[in-house]
Formats: sequence, C-alpha cells, structure tokens
Amino acid sequence: MKNRNIRIRLRSSGTVIAEGPLGWGITPFEGNFYIRKKYLRTEGFRANFIPGLCIYKFLYVWMDLNHENGTKIPGLGWMYWLPNPLFPFIWFRVAVPRRHPEITYEEY
Repeated sequence: MKNRNIRIRLRSSGTVIAEGPLGWGITPFEGNFYIRKKYLRTEGFRANFIPGLCIYKFLYVWMDLNHENGTKIPGLGWMYWLPNPLFPFIWFRVAVPRRHPEITYEEY
C-alpha cells in the first residue's frame, strides 16, 4: 500500500501549518484533521480558553492561530484536553476542520 501524505496551508498566505502522513500522524475523522504535534509546522496555535463539549469526545478548548505576520485567526482549531479514552487519535492533538475557509489541503 502506498503511503499518502497531506499538506495543510493557510489560504491567504500559503503558509504550511501541518504536513505529514495520513493515518496516525494526521488523522481525518468526521470532516476534521487531528494533527500530532510532531507534524505541526507552526507554533502559532494558542488556546483562547473558550471551552467546548462534545457529548462523546468530551471536553475541548478552542485555539487561535497567531500568524508570523501578526494576524490572528480566531477559532481556527481546537484541542481535547479531557478526551474520551476510546479515541486515542484525538488525544491532545490540534484539530482543524477540513472545510474551513481559511485553509486548503492537498494529498500527495
């Protein structure tokens, strides 16, 4: 089976925010990408401390992306800080929605 990788970029600047293998590295799940820290290509994600609750994935916090050029994209991602133990692929990973207007992705 051929390895597939994915690159996730900001639409406005083309900046790569994540890149790595599909699967355990960057996991697509329910229309979102759950990204291991190892495959993040930015250190700009910061928790904004707005909490959220998913009834079966549990508690998360929204994250803003502070771009290197000084702009801020509020609520671009989230992270489960009290995750459901049945979903190890979401544990403490930054997640971004696949269809967010601020990002594009390509598989290669």
